[in-house]
Amino acid sequence: MRFAIPTYQGKLCPHFGHCEAFAIIEVDEEGRIVSETYIEPPPHTPGVIPRWLQEKGVDKVIAIGMGPRAQMFFSEMGIEVIIGAVGEDPKELVKAYLNGTLVTGPNVCEH
Repeated sequence: MRFAIPTYQGKLCPHFGHCEAFAIIEVDEEGRIVSETYIEPPPHTPGVIPRWLQEKGVDKVIAIGMGPRAQMFFSEMGIEVIIGAVGEDPKELVKAYLNGTLVTGPNVCEH
């Protein structure tokens, strides 16, 4: 399983489409994190980031907020989106998701 988390300076970024990098976190069959890499996204244009993350093999996106159009693109590509995440560290967010303890709040996107 592969997660993508939008980041700024290594922490969860509130602006999904305008983040500095995505943390790509890979988890094995036993739920252990096996890799964490940070990659710079392409320029923000509707539909580009969902397609780019799909090409990277991402299964799930954990974000604070996301507009409905981006959510639709991800849904069409079979990528689950978890919105309203509370936290900062990408690995800790993934661990919390896997443990069923991820705290989520409202979607803070204003689009």
